[in-house]
Amino acid sequence: MTHFTELVDLAAERLGATVIAANDEFFAPKESLTKPGAAEWREGEYTERGKWMDGWETRRRRDDGQFDWCIIKLGAPGIVHGVIVDTSFFRGNYPEACSIDGCEVSGAPSAEELASPATKWRDILAKASLRGDVKNELIVHRGARSTHLRLNIFPDGGVARLRVHGEVVPDAWRLAPERGEVDLASAELGGRVLACSDMFYGHRHNMIMPGRSTHMGDGWETKRRRTAGNDWSIVRLAAPGVIRRIEVDTDRFKGNAPAACSFEVSSSPAASAGDLGVMATTWHELMPRTPLQPNARHIFFAPDLRSSEEVTHVRMHIFPDGGIARLRLYGTPAARP
Repeated sequence: MTHFTELVDLAAERLGATVIAANDEFFAPKESLTKPGAAEWREGEYTERGKWMDGWETRRRRDDGQFDWCIIKLGAPGIVHGVIVDTSFFRGNYPEACSIDGCEVSGAPSAEELASPATKWRDILAKASLRGDVKNELIVHRGARSTHLRLNIFPDGGVARLRVHGEVVPDAWRLAPERGEVDLASAELGGRVLACSDMFYGHRHNMIMPGRSTHMGDGWETKRRRTAGNDWSIVRLAAPGVIRRIEVDTDRFKGNAPAACSFEVSSSPAASAGDLGVMATTWHELMPRTPLQPNARHIFFAPDLRSSEEVTHVRMHIFPDGGIARLRLYGTPAARP
């Protein structure tokens, strides 16, 4: 079974996640919870309120039975499989426990609406103990589609980062066939890079994130290959569809872009999100080996694409190794029964 940390972080800033509200943020701001990258320690640095901390930190509670909370709008709605409650550098000031509630609401409700009794929250993670200065990995067994989460900490304290790993479940209209061509690989729509041969320098999920890359580490990059063969990655599309156009972006990869790429497709609709049995299935050529240029955006369409069948998975080969900043697989979603 795939470990939940291999799934997309639904609370990633680059997916559009935002921290909406918190009942208290006296020592450190709530917005730090979803910041990219690891938490930072600044020795000897203080603010007018106390020690500077890279995270969300509330004041010390003096009332029994109460707790602090923070509401996060997920960057992409989905089903949560696990969370990382990172208490890095919070050693004498971390919460002793946490729990998480989820809700599914439409539109863009205000902080006041979300914090009101009218919002129907459901418990997705029961109260769990936390340790200080570690990345606490907590499995969620009560998955249901959520658009917002509420992190509760008992009774108070600081959390450096919150990572929310799960499966994206977009609004149905976003994958309606009548919308026409969409990026079927997009993480925002539920696309997922199931596996790859190597990701020594950059995670495979980076390829399907929104926007262009921000630096060379914001892409998928393999180590230098010293053996025969080539590197590859497999994308499970957000919905079955016909690939009409491919965009391969080697942005910022100037001395380490692949020399060429090729694409294969497969139709395995029964494969689950974590099923890598698709690797052994029959693959059909979509695009033959084609040269790539460093630091460039490449767009391929007919007659480069040699298949017009409805597919569920795409395998990209890069020759022999290197880095890809972004991959877009534009196509028309199939009509759903």
